[in-house]
Amino acid sequence: RIRLTSLDPGARRKMLSVVLPAKNEAEGLRRTLPALRAQLPDAEIIVVDDGSTDDTAAVARSAGATVLSSPYSMGNGAAIKRGAREAQGEILVFMDADGQHAPAQIPMLLQKLDEGFDMVVGARAQGGQANVGRGLANAFYNQLSSWMTGHRILDLTSGFRAVRAAKFREFLHLLPNGFSYPTTSTMAFFRSAYPVAYVPVDVARRMGTNSHIRPIKDGVRFLLIIFKIASLYSPLKLFVPASAAFMLAGLGWYAWTFHESGRFTNMSMLLISAAVIVFLIGLVSEQITNLTYRRDD
Repeated sequence: RIRLTSLDPGARRKMLSVVLPAKNEAEGLRRTLPALRAQLPDAEIIVVDDGSTDDTAAVARSAGATVLSSPYSMGNGAAIKRGAREAQGEILVFMDADGQHAPAQIPMLLQKLDEGFDMVVGARAQGGQANVGRGLANAFYNQLSSWMTGHRILDLTSGFRAVRAAKFREFLHLLPNGFSYPTTSTMAFFRSAYPVAYVPVDVARRMGTNSHIRPIKDGVRFLLIIFKIASLYSPLKLFVPASAAFMLAGLGWYAWTFHESGRFTNMSMLLISAAVIVFLIGLVSEQITNLTYRRDD
């Protein structure tokens, strides 16, 4: 159990590690780290400096955090993976370094973990989204992932979460080096039947540099996230509807051409063939997914 107040200081430090990926976030860290240390005086605090060109590393060291520096930027997910590997705690808390996530809300996540969950995610309110476009995109991802998993997902892309370290490390090989580590880790936990909970949290306006999100590039990235959600959890839930759509289109086109000219056209054959191929790809993907999550204990 994770009742930090009942443990001696040495045990508390061993129990909890806080990992903050940071790229040019010196300003945010000046506010976040003192508040974090005040809230969790015995926790291990790790700042992963993702190739920053400002004083991120110096600010983190001056605040007493352990700093892992990369010689160049490898991505938010890469920083999370590096921090998770180095952390000594049995419980990992991930949060942004830009001041959006309040350290005072971490006990809420830990309390939920104490109820038997393996991952607890801080779910942002609608007003906590970066902008309207991001909010709409995230709402769509939440609905899609809820349908895929059969569980209500309140915030698929939140980077504020607490997890059991041993279980999180099972999926490090699946996590991308980019920004979609929250999506991947959440779906991996659901797929492996590790219970996930959501706790509503407030987020503040980010500090420091402008967001690293790029509308066009990340719009394509978010589209790929949709397919990643399906491939990580249940590929057939994506491929079967697509296959059915091709099949209905092929049969519909055949019915129309047969009625008009009594012919079976190449287009009908193409659409029906596409339906079969898409379905077979879904079957293969499902088997690959099953192998991905197989555990050899």
